[in-house]
Amino acid sequence: MTWLRALREVVRSGLTIEEARLEPLLALRTAVGVAFVIGPALWLASPAYAASAALGAYSAGAATFQRTWRPRKVIALGAGVGLALSTFLGYLAAGRLATFLPLLAVWAFAAGMAWAVGSTAGIVAATTVGSMLVTVTLPTSIGRALEHAGIIALGGVAQALLILLFPIRRWGAHRDALADALAAVADYARRLRHDPTAPFDPEPLMTARDAAAVTPSQARTRPSVLHGPRGLAERIRPVVAALADPGVGAPPEGPGRDRARELLDAAAEVLDAAARSIRRGTAAEVSPGSTDALCIDEEHEVLEGPARQAAERLVELLGEALEIARCGTPGRTPAPPVPEDAQVLVRPTMFRLVPVVVRAVRRELRRDSPVFRHAVRLAAVATLGYLIAARLPVGHGYWVPITSVMVMRPDFHQTYARAVARLAGTLAGVALATGMVRALGPDAQVFGLLAVVSAGLSFMLNRTGYAYSQCFTAAYVVFLLGMGGQAWEQTVPERVVLTLLGGALAMLAYVVFPAWETPRLPGRLADWLAAEGRYAAAVLRSYAEPTREQHADLRRALLASREARAAWQEAYDRARQEPVRPRGLTSREAEEAQEAIKGFDRAAMLMESHVPRADSRPVPEAERLAEALEADTAQAAVDVREHRNPDWARVEEALHAWEGAAAGDGSPVVRRGAAMQKRALEALATAVSRTPLERDVGSAREEQRVRAAAATEGDGSGSAHRGG
Repeated sequence: MTWLRALREVVRSGLTIEEARLEPLLALRTAVGVAFVIGPALWLASPAYAASAALGAYSAGAATFQRTWRPRKVIALGAGVGLALSTFLGYLAAGRLATFLPLLAVWAFAAGMAWAVGSTAGIVAATTVGSMLVTVTLPTSIGRALEHAGIIALGGVAQALLILLFPIRRWGAHRDALADALAAVADYARRLRHDPTAPFDPEPLMTARDAAAVTPSQARTRPSVLHGPRGLAERIRPVVAALADPGVGAPPEGPGRDRARELLDAAAEVLDAAARSIRRGTAAEVSPGSTDALCIDEEHEVLEGPARQAAERLVELLGEALEIARCGTPGRTPAPPVPEDAQVLVRPTMFRLVPVVVRAVRRELRRDSPVFRHAVRLAAVATLGYLIAARLPVGHGYWVPITSVMVMRPDFHQTYARAVARLAGTLAGVALATGMVRALGPDAQVFGLLAVVSAGLSFMLNRTGYAYSQCFTAAYVVFLLGMGGQAWEQTVPERVVLTLLGGALAMLAYVVFPAWETPRLPGRLADWLAAEGRYAAAVLRSYAEPTREQHADLRRALLASREARAAWQEAYDRARQEPVRPRGLTSREAEEAQEAIKGFDRAAMLMESHVPRADSRPVPEAERLAEALEADTAQAAVDVREHRNPDWARVEEALHAWEGAAAGDGSPVVRRGAAMQKRALEALATAVSRTPLERDVGSAREEQRVRAAAATEGDGSGSAHRGG
């Protein structure tokens, strides 16, 4: 992608309105928390204390809107403590560059490394850097430092207290994650009716699994309906795929295909009903036609063989889903049956999280890590922005580094999109608030009220787009400054200019010290291929030795393959938005390789749907194929990293030996699945294998294709010429 096209995508993304469900009650409660500290501070103390209290309450409230599965009150308290600590240290070091700049650099670097833990930790940590930068304009003394730090912490306490006293959908995010997983499988079943080889994105299942991990205190109060349906969705997904697939399931045409479509349609309706039941906490109705479709007539059932087995297994699993759909009220929801080998997912408490954080940060302390490079950029930009602002003949120069810190993210697209969105939102918010300030005149109480209203609107629009929430955030800041007695002429124009400068500094920092994903694509693809090879081998070993231990290994390999796939998908999506020439893999090769590995994964999933139960008759021939698959995919991963052509000699030899074994005839599903995997591996080899001459020609063609696409975008008549 060229720079011009990348910047167009950045502007479009930054100003896009995202379709998200508004949460006015949560926004109202959080805005009340801001009002709860501003009012008494104005009445009992001064506007300066009210501004500090508002900073803590607003930032702690904003932290609770981040996507996290921990209790919101814990997030609010953690944000309040972090803001108070950064404020206190900023006070102690303020006034002397020799002490403040090193502190700012170290704190900003640590805030950048917080992304190793997750996006929520990274965003909250960046907010604490902004708090430290604001405090340098206030009087410095240990007593005042403690006072303002305490006031800021009180804002976080106020938000946590309101969350405790007025819970709103306490388990709502967890319910939504589980309902989304069931709804995703329902949508998959519907698509399989028309496309038997339709793809499935496991992201909703991964999100539901992440949401299922709870702390010990959460485990004691978690609703029973959140215990079992996630595993139900996991087990239904491969079964519906096996039923729909013409190779191992229903025939391509005829009564068998019609019966499979009927079962898939009934499965979709039942799963959607279960999703509604879990999301709303109410019972959901299922049509009698769907219930009747799930009745299998032993004498007149048209499905036979593996398709009959998949249908019977699907009916058994949907029976559990029907119980959830029909008994969805909180008092009547039964605890769904949990598999014997299932384990409770435990999330560490805040204190036990410390060693986890240390290990995560230590893994990212390397030069090629995007998190480490983000931390370096953040530290450099924060200190440089502060030095530049100190030299400017304007007040409130801290808005330069604050803007840079708040818009910077570990990847190119988000950093640039947020910079554009922040500037657009700031211009709109400042214009709106300025007009109101000029019309109303100086009045601390009125400005305090308007600040609370702006905070509430910012919270409510938090998930509809950064530009739109930033509009009211800018208005909130203007009202706070007006509450403190700052004239609008001294604040509004300066903040627009300083915001523009801070955004430009953040964008320039990524160009100077980038963390491009494009060069890492071969490594990400290799990791995904190796993980899929281990998953496929684990499936085959479950046929060769059907024991509970093998089933547990299969589950672990499946989860590892999903993580590798998610890492590849994230890197691939980022690389497509980067203005960097492809290295190692062209965009077409990456797309073809991705589809090949997805086909390989799908074949393993189809075989998983028929994995025999523990203590069933083993299939010894599957062990040799498992070893061949694991060895060849591991070696192919090395070849992909080093830009060599992969080879599948062991797999071909194992399949040839199996074809000559009469004992293999008793496992048609695994035989057909193995053949599908071999075709997928051959497609992968075709996608990534090239001669030296082909590599040179491919790179040149890719560059020409990118230039042609950019030229076509710039010339609106291109499509007309092609059509003529």
